[in-house]
Amino acid sequence: MIDGVLWPMWSWGATAGLAGRGQYYIMGHMSAQEWYKVEQLPWPADWAALLGREAPLVLEIGFGSGLFLVELARRLPQANVIGLEISLPSLRNAVRKVRRLGLTNVCLLQADARSALQVLFAPSSIAAVFINFPDPWPKKDHLDRRLIDERFLSLLASRLAPGGLLDIATDHDEYAVQITNSLLHSPYFTSRAGKVFTVADEGRVQTKYEQVALLAGRTPRYYKWRRDETVAVEETFPIPKEFAMPHVVLRLPADVAEIGRRFRPHAVAIEATRIRFVDAYQSLRDGKLLIETYINEEPLLQRLGLQVRARPTGEIVISLAEVGFPRPTRGVHLAIMALVEWLRAEFPSLVVVQTNLQGEHANTRGQRY
Repeated sequence: MIDGVLWPMWSWGATAGLAGRGQYYIMGHMSAQEWYKVEQLPWPADWAALLGREAPLVLEIGFGSGLFLVELARRLPQANVIGLEISLPSLRNAVRKVRRLGLTNVCLLQADARSALQVLFAPSSIAAVFINFPDPWPKKDHLDRRLIDERFLSLLASRLAPGGLLDIATDHDEYAVQITNSLLHSPYFTSRAGKVFTVADEGRVQTKYEQVALLAGRTPRYYKWRRDETVAVEETFPIPKEFAMPHVVLRLPADVAEIGRRFRPHAVAIEATRIRFVDAYQSLRDGKLLIETYINEEPLLQRLGLQVRARPTGEIVISLAEVGFPRPTRGVHLAIMALVEWLRAEFPSLVVVQTNLQGEHANTRGQRY
């Protein structure tokens, strides 16, 4: 436990031991690095393997300069502290702070908060979450980009342990109204402070942004809430499944070069998955194609390559190129299926010789579709 409402947060002590090696294949083939992305880790992540011990998980979403994050890790040596951020300069700053202080109970992630929460954290696995001064996206046409709303709180509730702590701070008046309404409408959280928010938080480590806001005369609101143990989350927010590395073998009256000549950027939507084929690149060495592809399947967005190559027999193979850390989700299978459908429109005599695609065309052999 982290607190009874339980913060032994203000006690100082030695930090944890050195990070251990992961037991999963994907981690076993990675060198130690300064931060990770969602696609580089097992789903859910094995935080004990990454940080070398089992410990309560404490998460800061959007750590900015890293000042609050590293002080959190110093004050909570009994916790594994996970920092989540998009900005590369912020990540680099945090890395320098972590190294300078010799902190070994910190793991940094470069990821979108929603995808990281749903994909990397098992249900009821987080002891506490801090969200300090999230981007208010003040323009009217950007309001849907705000992080904190009722659906996000439901996702957060599904990952917080019963009784887990939620601390939010903002100095933006309109966003404060949205956060207040979202918390009050959520059945999953109750206030630890006896009120919706306070305008002072004694003993708190101030973020760099917070210091600027106070000097400018703005009034931060501090929300100190907790996960209600008595209410189960209705929506489960499942961790995405991975399938076999997809491939399909085709027979059609064209070679790889002709496929490349006919390619045009286009987008398709299948089920709830949005797929965009951006461009095609051809190898000067062996002539195979790489189709740059964006796949948006909640909660994931993958940018990857689909490979189109010829067998000596003349058959065409489409598969997932192992460039970077692509993950063979259902969306990837759907993207290859969509590429096959495009080829069928170009070459009506196309025949599927073999496929392991999930879905409508799974395990078809020698069928024209």
